[in-house]
Amino acid sequence: MTDSQDAAPLFQPVTIGRYSLPNRIAMAPLTRSRTDNATGVPTAMNAEYYAQRATAGLIVAEATQISPQGKGYAYTPGIHSAEQVAGWKLVTDAVHAKGGHICLQLWHVGRISHPDLQPGGALPVAPSAVKPEMKAFTVDGFKDIPAPRALDVSELPGIVEDYRRATRNALAAGFDMVEVHAANGYLIDQFLRDGTNKRTDAYGGSVENRARFLFEVLDAVVAEAGADRVGIRLSPLSPANDAQESDPVGTFSPVIRRLNGYGLAYLHMIEGVTRGPHPGFGGDLAELRGLYTGRYMANNVYDRAMAIEATANGHADMIAFGRPFIANPDLVERLRIDAPLAEPDQKTFYGGDRHGYTDYPTLKQSAG
Repeated sequence: MTDSQDAAPLFQPVTIGRYSLPNRIAMAPLTRSRTDNATGVPTAMNAEYYAQRATAGLIVAEATQISPQGKGYAYTPGIHSAEQVAGWKLVTDAVHAKGGHICLQLWHVGRISHPDLQPGGALPVAPSAVKPEMKAFTVDGFKDIPAPRALDVSELPGIVEDYRRATRNALAAGFDMVEVHAANGYLIDQFLRDGTNKRTDAYGGSVENRARFLFEVLDAVVAEAGADRVGIRLSPLSPANDAQESDPVGTFSPVIRRLNGYGLAYLHMIEGVTRGPHPGFGGDLAELRGLYTGRYMANNVYDRAMAIEATANGHADMIAFGRPFIANPDLVERLRIDAPLAEPDQKTFYGGDRHGYTDYPTLKQSAG
């Protein structure tokens, strides 16, 4: 590795919101399904996992449901009970003890759920009763997702309050920031897209109406935490979780322009199709990226060379790496010295114990 590579912006400090971070490498949120299914309470094992990865400039912790209704996967954590807050405090204390910063991603899955995961076996909820052609991960394995129940307009203020309460709980649990998950075909994204939002009231039809729920949520979260402790995640070009949109640029351009007025800590963008090939830096991505004037976190199958280039040429202020962090707790150091990356075992991605979770060695441990 040359001195010039070591001095690349990717490995240099950056200010994000109210925090000065030691490098521009973020750990992206990764669902690992490692909490008790009934309680959703994080444990010491989760604290160990995140502390191992605290050299990331910023950890964005796994998507975490804001309410029991927001749950869509077995064994995922929540942030809506006192016990969950206490469990997450173990995590944030462990990360802070290692000198790291950690953000919680706030999640309501909407229709990407199953009655087995819902209170009282209820149907999942969504903007409209449009069935996703997807399967849900339950304690009994993967099951077909049924058509959801369309939310009544009278229910929406309560969900906005769930986001507000979840923000308050996240701060009480010691998180430095929160990230509003408005990507990948979950509830907020379902409101944004014309393939999943067929409403004819104030929350459907025009882009302004379809974005109304997003901005009501964002207003509540910002009021609770302050804009400099709030990020938001979007995936304009991705049909993840069967979230179709006939005009992504036309829908997301006014949303991104409006986000500029908030002074958020960052915009976290999934570039292209989630877990698909990177689309390159031109075309629709360039058009959408060019609209945002604040701190920008880029995500989607970045490798070391792309990350160095994107932070050097001004495309991104931070790069979020997801799966590489699973098997490489010391990913920042491996990227810095251009060391080989360990490959994760996909069989242990979701559910289970410490195996495939906290037992991946660092380079130093491997050498020792």
